[in-house]
Amino acid sequence: MEYRFSRKISALKPSAIREILKAASVPGLISFAAGNPAPEAFPVDEVKEITAKIFGENPVAALQYGVTEGYEPLIDAVRDWQRRDYGVGADGDSVIITSGAQQVMDLACKVLCDEGDVVLCEDPSFIGSLNCFRAYNAKLAGVPIEPDGLEISALEKAMKANKNARFLYTIPNFQNPTGATMSLEKRRAVYSLAQKYDLIILEDNPYGDLRVTGESIPSIKSFDTDGRVIYAGSFSKILSPGLRAGFCVAPAELAAKMTVGKQTGDVHTSMLTQMIVYRWLTEYDVKAHIARIQEVYRRKLKLMCDLLDEQLDGFFSYVRPQGGLFVWGSLPSKVDMPAYCMACTQKRVAVVPGSAFLADQSGTSNCIRLNFSTPTDEQIVKGVGLLREVAEDFGFAAR
Repeated sequence: MEYRFSRKISALKPSAIREILKAASVPGLISFAAGNPAPEAFPVDEVKEITAKIFGENPVAALQYGVTEGYEPLIDAVRDWQRRDYGVGADGDSVIITSGAQQVMDLACKVLCDEGDVVLCEDPSFIGSLNCFRAYNAKLAGVPIEPDGLEISALEKAMKANKNARFLYTIPNFQNPTGATMSLEKRRAVYSLAQKYDLIILEDNPYGDLRVTGESIPSIKSFDTDGRVIYAGSFSKILSPGLRAGFCVAPAELAAKMTVGKQTGDVHTSMLTQMIVYRWLTEYDVKAHIARIQEVYRRKLKLMCDLLDEQLDGFFSYVRPQGGLFVWGSLPSKVDMPAYCMACTQKRVAVVPGSAFLADQSGTSNCIRLNFSTPTDEQIVKGVGLLREVAEDFGFAAR
């Protein structure tokens, strides 16, 4: 039978990262291509204890339907946590518990965008969100990103040029893929421009708790005075990505429409997942756990960056990130980036080509993204050595 696919899906390409991860499953291949938390970051024993308690005390509630907005005790806990520790959530905001932060992107686009509307985004940006916006036939208008966040003059130019832009998508903390952290000055400038041009901001913050150096910076949502910021948070990087738990803090009117949109999708987030997250958030020392995983990533990031400085100085140029999971860097202009990535895979080390993260899918890039959280220390050492070997095949002379 010949199938006729919708226009929305026909133009959508598979995630380059997911395709690379298929190849990364080959035994012996070292993957710098994933974005998974370190296995040692999972609080496995705590989740075991919590799950046993749930099924011992209230199994029916964990196995039953729930309300779309989320498990009420968890909603209250998230609201209190975000207000107390991050200043996120005004009196006019509502909290929705989502199936991962990715669902917030889907719901925002579902309730705000008609086909052909424009979404402003950092360029490069997270491929999962970009593909989500593309799935709704939204047009992406990329704004260049600098080491301290969005290029403000280019952002205002994009706002002027795209009168039908529905929202700006930004990842201010340890941006994926660049690792950039937006300065406080730029966060305020972004919000001011959003007010000037009457634009909604979709602030995605999955990595905010993974800071390993420097001082924390207030979120854009924390100074939202007129209800124009949708804030997406996640438990994937601090608890477990497999549980698929995230949350949204949004103005009540927007949250109500997003709730309707969620009802047509998954009805509600897994009740068992929500009950696990609630107990973990309220009965365990979450701050101590976050401090432990920060130390894990501090060590792994330093190891990778020190090795890159030692073995690839002059070939791989990058800015050391203050946190997150990724190192983003550029190759010399004379190097064919796709060919380099392919050669790396043949050497049994996987990296992600920078072109995968561009707003314009026909664009080119001489950058690659490396992940340091997933591989072991031994794999990082061996993998960077393989990157150097491939670089030497491309004419690089190690110093």
